[in-house]
Amino acid sequence: VSRTTVRNAINRLVTLGLLEHRQGQGTFVVTFGETKNNPLATILSIDNVSIGDLLEVRMGLECNSARLAAMRSNDQDLLRLEKSILEMEEVVGKGDLGNEADAAFHMAISFATKNPVQIQLMRNFYDLLFFGIKQNLSHLYDDPVNIEIVRKAHKKTFDAISERKPLEAEEAMREHISSVHEYLKKN
Repeated sequence: VSRTTVRNAINRLVTLGLLEHRQGQGTFVVTFGETKNNPLATILSIDNVSIGDLLEVRMGLECNSARLAAMRSNDQDLLRLEKSILEMEEVVGKGDLGNEADAAFHMAISFATKNPVQIQLMRNFYDLLFFGIKQNLSHLYDDPVNIEIVRKAHKKTFDAISERKPLEAEEAMREHISSVHEYLKKN
């Protein structure tokens, strides 16, 4: 099978709580008895959740994350954000969607908030986020100009965070998610 098929299967197992992603370490089987039900995964499996629904939730979580990251991030956080932007540019240049680097960018913003509740919410939301980004980018990738728009939106958000401008960071993230949402409504 292809890497994509394996990756999708692994992500589904993570969503079901049978596997667990550990940032910087990999993916591991959850020990029997430790399996946690992810309420977000339950919603996804029961209800007919659309990408629009996912983007509406992302809007609230990630705009808040960007604002808090601009107030609380440290040099290490900024390096992680910059690394994910550079990685996305590199893989897109090779013809890939850059969805893993895209998700890493959004997760790095969450970690930069230094808020354990925000981080935990985004960890639980990560698989839905990863799915949403992949779905969004696969549609956007039909026109390579759109990938450049996403890259510029990430750069604008990063700049506002690194310049410690919370309201600008929040607005940059709102514009980013809104533009993807509007694109998907039209197509």
